[in-house]
Amino acid sequence: MNRIVVLAVFLTSLIYFPAYAESKPFIETRTINPDLANLAAMSAASKCAESGYQVAVAIVDRSGTLQSFMRHPLAGSHTVDVSINKAMTAASFKTATKEMMLNPRLKQLNYVEGVLMIGGGIPILIGGHFYGGIGVSGAPGEKMSGDNDHTCAEAGIESISEAIEFSD
Repeated sequence: MNRIVVLAVFLTSLIYFPAYAESKPFIETRTINPDLANLAAMSAASKCAESGYQVAVAIVDRSGTLQSFMRHPLAGSHTVDVSINKAMTAASFKTATKEMMLNPRLKQLNYVEGVLMIGGGIPILIGGHFYGGIGVSGAPGEKMSGDNDHTCAEAGIESISEAIEFSD
């Protein structure tokens, strides 16, 4: 019986081994530099300020590590954690938190620590590459919770898109 199990495991490994043998021995990733992370945060905050909103903005890398953060002095204290969690959620799922919020199948994720499915978190995807996430918190919702935060986050990404696209 043990020989059959060992043989089955061995044969299965032969089937899957060629796929691993052909892959690179390392993984390449991209991270935006601190200047661009700060520019994205400031641009998002400026977009919200144009409409009179005081917000906090967080930029995280692909693993959810904070890269840049800024908060208007009049933004609520809750906006710190909320913006970071929105950015981390968008980066982790590579999906805008606004879209996640509207998907009823994902409601159970609201119970996972650090996951926040309220509009305002967007993955930073530029030129076919994934860089992380941006989260904005503090702008009042109009049609749905976080819709103005989402608009400001888009402005943050737009502010760095050209610099990244033309750097390749």
